[in-house]
Amino acid sequence: MQPSVFPRQIIILLTCLHMKLSIPRFFNLQCLSFAVNKEKNIFQKLKRSKNLPSLPQVLVKLIEACNSDKTTLKELSQITAKDPSLASKVLRLVNSPYMGLRDPVTSLEKAVLYLGADTIKNMAISASVLQVFSQTKSGAHFNLSQFWWHSLLCALISRRLAKLTDYKHPEEAFLSGLLHDIAKLIFWIHFPKEYGLLLSESGVNSEQLIAGEVRLGASHAEVGAWLTRRWNLDPLMADAVHYHHEPIEDIAHAFPLVKIVHVANVLSQGNSVQSAGGREIAQTVFGFSPSLVEGILSEAKEEILDVARSMDIPVEQPPDLSAEIQQESNEELLSQVKNISLLYGTLDNLLKADGQEAILTILERGLKILFDVPSLMFFLYDPGKEILMGRSPKGGYLETRINELVVPVRFESSLLIQSLKQNRILNSRATSDLSIADKQIAQLLRTDGMICIPLSVRHQYMGVIALGVRAGQTPRFPSQRKLMEMFAYHAAVSLYVDELKYRENQRIQAERMEAVSTMAGKVVHEVNNPLGIIKNYLKILGLKLPERHPSQEDITIINEEIDRVYQIVCQLTTFSQPDSGDSTEVDVNSVILSQMKLLRQSILQPLGISDHLSLGEGLAKVLCDPGRLKQVLSNLVKNAAEAMKNGGNIYIETRGRDDFKIKEADQQDDVSNSIEMIVRDDGPGIPEAIRHRLFEPFISSKGADHRGLGLTVVHNIVKELKGSIICESGGETGTVFKIMLPASTAGPGSG
Repeated sequence: MQPSVFPRQIIILLTCLHMKLSIPRFFNLQCLSFAVNKEKNIFQKLKRSKNLPSLPQVLVKLIEACNSDKTTLKELSQITAKDPSLASKVLRLVNSPYMGLRDPVTSLEKAVLYLGADTIKNMAISASVLQVFSQTKSGAHFNLSQFWWHSLLCALISRRLAKLTDYKHPEEAFLSGLLHDIAKLIFWIHFPKEYGLLLSESGVNSEQLIAGEVRLGASHAEVGAWLTRRWNLDPLMADAVHYHHEPIEDIAHAFPLVKIVHVANVLSQGNSVQSAGGREIAQTVFGFSPSLVEGILSEAKEEILDVARSMDIPVEQPPDLSAEIQQESNEELLSQVKNISLLYGTLDNLLKADGQEAILTILERGLKILFDVPSLMFFLYDPGKEILMGRSPKGGYLETRINELVVPVRFESSLLIQSLKQNRILNSRATSDLSIADKQIAQLLRTDGMICIPLSVRHQYMGVIALGVRAGQTPRFPSQRKLMEMFAYHAAVSLYVDELKYRENQRIQAERMEAVSTMAGKVVHEVNNPLGIIKNYLKILGLKLPERHPSQEDITIINEEIDRVYQIVCQLTTFSQPDSGDSTEVDVNSVILSQMKLLRQSILQPLGISDHLSLGEGLAKVLCDPGRLKQVLSNLVKNAAEAMKNGGNIYIETRGRDDFKIKEADQQDDVSNSIEMIVRDDGPGIPEAIRHRLFEPFISSKGADHRGLGLTVVHNIVKELKGSIICESGGETGTVFKIMLPASTAGPGSG
């Protein structure tokens, strides 16, 4: 270590210890000291350089004259005339198409009078700058003509922005825009190798370029401001050069000229991606509409060639997009076209979907294809209970568990509820304050995050879609927000229309049932009379015959059949006006055993159908009318038998279940036993077209001879017993009916 350096480091280290600074801060001070020294070194090097541009003497006098209020236009024209090159440029500018004068101007004094002091000064400075750098040559990574195109375009845009914002010195804005990148030429002249490498590595990335310039000692914005002050130009112009790459949040609070040059610089970039960013910045800083900014940019581009010719500036328009950006743009366009095609394919399927289950299945498939999400679940809104109910399409992951999830709308801390009420797509990664329920849902989705997409239409809640999101997927979702919103709207409309159809069907069914009920009542009344008369005559006939007469047995059979006809006729009203009858505690297994004896002999054995019973032991009893339970079993067995004309198997199973009754949406209690009865066959199954309407009256898959009332009767009886019934059917698995009946408060039966 050198003796001259060592004591200095010791002194700084002791100072840090005395000031209670940590050792790392000591090394930070060392780095800061090095950076400051490096910055000083680059400016000292530029000062000593013979290539550092200086303004001609004529221009210095001209600037002093323009800055003085006592200088007349005649004196300005005399100073300008001392530089023949400058004088010719002034005459060329005043007679250019840009000025649009009818008669040519030949007198320098008239030209100065027409252009004004500010224009003459700015033109003189511009001409001098161009003269100073006239010997600079382009290189592999630095195109001088494209550099002047950007600088001149920035100058023209700056002047237009100045006029639109009522800035009093539009020509200063022009000159500031022209000089804002002047230090890039300084870097290119003094550090051609290093700066060429920087330009090659950074490409169109200005942040990367500035970071590389700072490693050389200072950014081009800092060097440009230093040079502008060295030329004794207005300090506000130097500031505009200095801050043209600062963040927009800092620029918003700067003085007007800094704002003008900052916005003009971004708008004049060589590729459309950055120019688009400039349009947004212009709207943020000045409140300009996109159409106004587009007009400014278009007019400046039309003007640039005329001004360049009048000032002898060699310009070349840079390519609008680099090949890389163009490829990305094309890929993005293709991706958008693909997504729109997939979206419309999903919408087309939604139009054909019949029923909520089909809609959810199509939505799940569409979401996974469009947004490449590994998992998802639906939460549908129940307006009566004001809750979101978990729903998973059939066969989905953890279908049963998801279908048991309930989120109350009053649960404000839930991300699902926030998304629903705000009608806004929310990302769990954007907040650190997730509820436990949200975290559980994310775990069920098997991801470390989720996106909530609200479903609403006509100010009515329909539900929320929870998409499982992996960590690497999050950055691309903002660009897909519009597509998500479009998808969500159509999903909500589909669910809304399906709900309207369901309500309308319910209304139609209610009216139909009322009409059937009225007709059934009349039929029962009319049929009972002749049946009663027949039974009376049979009784009289039986009395007339000897007690052991062979016909007595026939009379008994006829009486039984009449009773059966009477029971059948009475059943006409059971699906429209259910009668609970006399309820008692019934052993379900006993009812099944006794009823199956009759059904086995009368229905199953003639068709070659075998029945298989698997009845659970120790089951609780059910409070109901035994006759109603027999009717449920009979109709289900009869339906299965009619579907298996060539023989088959029927399986009947009972078992106990422990289910939760939910009093409130957010608490679970009142554990109660339930009895589940399962009737399964291995027949051909029920067609999908009528599966979701199976329990409606007059719906049948067995042809015109069947009126489709049996399952409606079953459904109504189960509903009357406060139970539930579901049907599962497929071509390979046959048909399964699962009936859940609440147990009475009594203990287990003898079953």
